[in-house]
Amino acid sequence: MNIQAMLKQAQALQAKVAQAQEELKTREMVGASGGGKVKVTMNGAQEVLSISIDPEIVNPEEADLLEDLVLTAIRDARGKITRLIEEEMGRVTGGMGLPPGLF
Repeated sequence: MNIQAMLKQAQALQAKVAQAQEELKTREMVGASGGGKVKVTMNGAQEVLSISIDPEIVNPEEADLLEDLVLTAIRDARGKITRLIEEEMGRVTGGMGLPPGLF
């Protein structure tokens, strides 16, 4: 394979990756904790879009518990988004064996 062909393949792959990244920005995942009492919606750019807290669990004397639940829900959403990104990029790159976390 010559250098020009390799460069064309790399450019095509780069375009596919860029397109997939743009599409992922529109995808959303919901992370939850506390049996679904706290929910965090995050997009494929790992931006938190919304936080939903069931008023039933709001107790001023247990603010630290609520903080932990919110943090857990954010981590859950981020984990789901990370897996989604890895799956989509694996599909786009055709299993080229690129290192995890590259995208």
